[in-house]
Amino acid sequence: MFSHKGKTRTNQHNLALASLLSLVAGLVNVVGFMAVAKLTTNVTGHFAFFVDEVFKFHFKAAVHIALYIFFFFFGAFVSTTLVELTYRVRQNMIYIVPTYLEAFILLFLGVCGGFFIDRDSDVVAFMLLFAMGLQNALVTNISHSVVRTTHLTGLFTDMGIESSQLLFYKNKKDQKRLLKSIKLRLTIICFFFCGGVVAGLLYPFFGIRTLILGTAILFVGLIFDYINIKILLRKRKY
Repeated sequence: MFSHKGKTRTNQHNLALASLLSLVAGLVNVVGFMAVAKLTTNVTGHFAFFVDEVFKFHFKAAVHIALYIFFFFFGAFVSTTLVELTYRVRQNMIYIVPTYLEAFILLFLGVCGGFFIDRDSDVVAFMLLFAMGLQNALVTNISHSVVRTTHLTGLFTDMGIESSQLLFYKNKKDQKRLLKSIKLRLTIICFFFCGGVVAGLLYPFFGIRTLILGTAILFVGLIFDYINIKILLRKRKY
């Protein structure tokens, strides 16, 4: 799931990755909004607010909103930089380092987020946007741009295109490819929704500590991937 790349990567790997990370993104999306009333998994809305403030000549507010966009970008930058640096040292660890960093950020906010909400809630928004930029770049690199998990706009667009193409592509090979792609996108949408629902149910009881569940999900994925790799290596050995 995290370790396979290139020709060894299958649709099942992408499905597993999409399920795991979209679940985390859905959870972060709702927790971030309920905790600090900010969108924390994408920057589309922030960009609209940024332009609005610029045209109103509220430049201080515009710079403030621009920081939301920057931290998402910076997360993507750091993620890819970590992948490239790790590749030169230990290739089988290239995707694990950014995942650990994201898990640590969610854990840190789950434990200390209440402190920042009381003093400066923007710190929470910045860190969540950074974590989601990190995740989006990571999953884009792993799947060669097949999977994205932090926002749904592009997914619904692609699914609409592919659903329409199903009406015209009569070749079985093309239909199979389209159905496989639609299944992947539906998986991401469903797990994103499930993550959001779980967060909505848990937040009234646990508050921002609900983010700790996101850390647990990421660690479960890493452990599962590690066990699968060990089993595969043992099979090859024998």
